[in-house]
Amino acid sequence: MSKVVLVTGGNRGIGKSIAEAFIKAGFKVAVTVRSGEGPQGSLSVKADVTDAASLDAAYAEIEEKLGPVEILVANAGITRDTLLMRMSDEEFEEVINTNLTGAFRVVRRATKGMIKARYGRVILIGSVVALLGSPGQVNYSAAKSGLIGLARSLTRELGGRGITANVVAPGFIDTDMTAELSEEMQADYKKRIPAGRFASPEEVANVVLWLAGDDAAYISGAVIPVDGGMGMGH
Repeated sequence: MSKVVLVTGGNRGIGKSIAEAFIKAGFKVAVTVRSGEGPQGSLSVKADVTDAASLDAAYAEIEEKLGPVEILVANAGITRDTLLMRMSDEEFEEVINTNLTGAFRVVRRATKGMIKARYGRVILIGSVVALLGSPGQVNYSAAKSGLIGLARSLTRELGGRGITANVVAPGFIDTDMTAELSEEMQADYKKRIPAGRFASPEEVANVVLWLAGDDAAYISGAVIPVDGGMGMGH
């Protein structure tokens, strides 16, 4: 029987590509959305990762229609980029609450069923800036760095119950966000990437799909870069 996958923020960008990859591979896929719909073949559930009650309702709907979540991809995230001296408390706290505390909320709820089943895959979508750092992204970088501690602590707590937890750390990806950058800015960023190009969302999705499979059953607490070499040494 195909396993049940939940992808948070699965209606656009990397999250949508991840959901599509799981659907194509024959998994039963649910995605959380705040608005809009997930890709064709997925179950879309309205939820906000900053609201634990909405997540409980989303999990209840998924469990009723598809079954317990066996593979969780915590992808939902936001940016509020600005330099440190201009960053407000709200801009810092909003990013932490969504990107880090939001991941904690979805993981906490998912692991209830995983512990019972003695099986689970937790995949957190981090970023190259988690360890590399990035000017204007103190909030985002701190949140994504926190995901590494979350995955590694989860590994030590639940590794003996057949549950793995890993971080996939993308670099620059061809999405609507990077498409909005000027050609000059895109060229400047590409100079910093040894591969000389941005990744496709599918390249990230393929790594996530592999981590969710049996071939990666003995990998846990790892940070897997998908960054064209940008973050080497970090």
